[in-house]
Amino acid sequence: MHDSKLGIFGLISDAGPIVLFVLCILLFFSIVSWAIIAYKFGYVRKSLAESGAFLDYFFEVGNVEKIFTESEQYRNGSLPRVFRAGYVEFRAMGQITDPRQAKARVARAVKREANAECKRLSSLVPFLATVGNTAPFIGLFGTVWGIMNSFQNIGITQSASLAAVAPGISEALIATAAGLAAAIPAVIGYNYFTNQIGSIERDLEEFSPEFVSVCIKE
Repeated sequence: MHDSKLGIFGLISDAGPIVLFVLCILLFFSIVSWAIIAYKFGYVRKSLAESGAFLDYFFEVGNVEKIFTESEQYRNGSLPRVFRAGYVEFRAMGQITDPRQAKARVARAVKREANAECKRLSSLVPFLATVGNTAPFIGLFGTVWGIMNSFQNIGITQSASLAAVAPGISEALIATAAGLAAAIPAVIGYNYFTNQIGSIERDLEEFSPEFVSVCIKE
């Protein structure tokens, strides 16, 4: 009779309201985390691929007019976006005879767009860190609460047999398992995106002075 209730779905259906509430929170965290991982993976991968291709073209050609025309082919890359922002500022300056002033204006435009691009790349990623840090503790809270109820039931029934205790303990441990299931992919995704975004940010920092020098030379 008890075997039908020892399955995961049977244990969840028999769980108390607090444990069910904890499981619902963890399920929400898990769904949102996977959605963010899927979205950011495609976004960051496209940015890396297009930025790399654009950077190769930039150093190969060295002419800002041709580079700007070609940059329209790389709409998802971080470097092309920064280049277009700097180019627009460069063309909007008109006739500025002071090279230092021109260089400062272009550098500010490039830095401003680079900062905006870094924010776009990093958006939603901190949520993964939040899930990775909090989900295990939320699951542990559900486990502790479930074990407390199990001990209360032991006191009420005056029975400490394994058959009486095991279902309640198993029900409580589901919360910990759910917490780990939500946290592990979130932590892996956060570490991966942090590394990839850091690589793009370093490319942006190295690209900015190169772009300024090409523009002023032109």
